[in-house]
Amino acid sequence: MALIYTVPQNHVVLIQRFGKHARVQRNGLRFKIPIIESIKSVHEWGGSANKYGRFIELSEQQTDTPPRQCQTLDNVTIDANASIYWRITDPVKAVYDIDVLPRSIADIALNALRANIGKIKLDQLLSERQSLNQTIAAQLAESGAKWGVTFTRVEIQEINYSNETAEAMMQEMNAERKKRAEIAEAEGMAEATLIKAKAQADAIKILAEAESSYLSILKKNTTPEVAGKIVFQQKYIDGINIITKNSSEGTSKVFLPTDFKGMIME
Repeated sequence: MALIYTVPQNHVVLIQRFGKHARVQRNGLRFKIPIIESIKSVHEWGGSANKYGRFIELSEQQTDTPPRQCQTLDNVTIDANASIYWRITDPVKAVYDIDVLPRSIADIALNALRANIGKIKLDQLLSERQSLNQTIAAQLAESGAKWGVTFTRVEIQEINYSNETAEAMMQEMNAERKKRAEIAEAEGMAEATLIKAKAQADAIKILAEAESSYLSILKKNTTPEVAGKIVFQQKYIDGINIITKNSSEGTSKVFLPTDFKGMIME
């Protein structure tokens, strides 16, 4: 590499002197001392977080992990992978404190993914994916600080499971829907019964209030004894009407009382 060179925007190079780290050079026109200084190579990073194997990128990076077989808490085997978003904040640590940074990031993310999936059931994994993403990102933060890296977010990309598992989940969902429907029907019937009972109680209360008012009016216009007899006779007639109605439905029979003595006002 030439003695004078340009470091691109948002990139750095690490200068070594006699094989030992000497300084960090940031974007702009830069140079190195011939013979005694050299630029640290990161060719082993492949195409991740660098250009030409020597310019280290400080912008956000994305690492897609390969699928990893995992076991959920309810013993369901799945294949899962994730995308990890990160950026280098301390290039010296990123190069010298960890062996092949991008590969280590993928490994630690997969291990965290596998460990956390093992703590929850499959239905939780499917419904609480965002929460799991945040948990894994928080766990990676400690390692990131040691490596001069900040993890900005983690996103689980794919969760694959067998056809047998999918069929079992469908059966469970159908059973749960049926259970909810039965509970709703039972609650509806219970509510209807309560409404009917309340209506009957209200009707009895209104009738009792009406009879009380009727008796008060009678007492004002007659004597209490006469008022009582009138109310009793009214009840007697009402009772005969009910008996006659219930006994003669669908027939031509009419039932009459055999003793009218109770009907006569003395």
